[in-house]
Amino acid sequence: MASASQAPCGLKTRPLCSNFTAGSVSALGFSLPGSKSPAFTQRGRVFVTRASVSVEEKTRTKTAVIRIGTRGSPLALAQAYETRDKLIESHPELAEEGAIQIVIIKTTGDKILSQPLADIGGKGLFTKEIDEALINSEIDIAVHSMKDVPTYLPDKTILPCNLPREDVRDAFICLTAASLAELPAGSIVGTASLRRKSQLLNRYPSLKVLENFRGNVQTRLRKLNEGVVQATLLALAGLKRLNMTENVTSVLSIDDMLPAVAQGAIGIACRSDDEKMASYLASLNHEDTRLAVSCERAFLEKLEGSCRTPIAGYARRDADGNCIFKALVASPDGTQVLETSREGPYAYDDMIKMGVDAGEELLARAGPGFFNR
Repeated sequence: MASASQAPCGLKTRPLCSNFTAGSVSALGFSLPGSKSPAFTQRGRVFVTRASVSVEEKTRTKTAVIRIGTRGSPLALAQAYETRDKLIESHPELAEEGAIQIVIIKTTGDKILSQPLADIGGKGLFTKEIDEALINSEIDIAVHSMKDVPTYLPDKTILPCNLPREDVRDAFICLTAASLAELPAGSIVGTASLRRKSQLLNRYPSLKVLENFRGNVQTRLRKLNEGVVQATLLALAGLKRLNMTENVTSVLSIDDMLPAVAQGAIGIACRSDDEKMASYLASLNHEDTRLAVSCERAFLEKLEGSCRTPIAGYARRDADGNCIFKALVASPDGTQVLETSREGPYAYDDMIKMGVDAGEELLARAGPGFFNR
């Protein structure tokens, strides 16, 4: 997709598209397709709730070799299935029915949608319950969107694997305008992200932002269709993983909207003493992605970033094989945006140092009180 391409599905003349059925998932888990138990469907797959799994199914399905813990949103499930498929591709013995089980775990962030994330605890809201299930051996591996993962990991867990990173850019979605620049003054853009809000208002101060525009991708597109907002911004990576790019009006360049730390990256955790799972995950790890994410998270950790602070950071390999790292911090209203960049070898120690150095610079430039507004 080009960096500023027009979507092919005629957004000005018809409602936005959704490839997933609506509805919330309240069950703790489900088995792979093949049960007669009550089920719900999604993109041709049948999901069986753990609470409704019959004794008959339990007796004819072998004990899972790997239990994958995940949130229940369509995007989280897509990421869990991507993990499952890569495991089977690398380890054909896992293709046997029942060898991999996907367990849905509802997190605090899924349960409380009426408040901004910062007001209910910030980071960790989409990972805490999954991490607890991992530590308690209720699951074997945990699949996370890396931008949801706090810079600290719980005791007894490691995160040794990142899958290949998807497109890191943000997508502009609107029924009436082809770009942010074309939106009339006073137009309302829905986003729960302070990072997006601050950069948006910095460039387009005449626009308004509806905060706490939360919910899964399908929910936010429905609100746009209903006219709650005139436009919204979503991670292009999620739309690609959901096969919903037909809803994209245009794609924002990195210069126009610097991504969130670890945007587009999937991380997979296991228990620190589980050598078998660590071996499975080592076969899936994409080292370029792991290094880039490590650089960005080192920057975030230095800033002690939370959901109350607009922070962005992106590390990539350039044509010469070096690392280019760009970062910024901003005031929530967009009136102040501080940017910096680093360049150096694409190697772990060097990239961690770049992230830390960038964080130290922006902390010094921002001064006391900047991150406590």
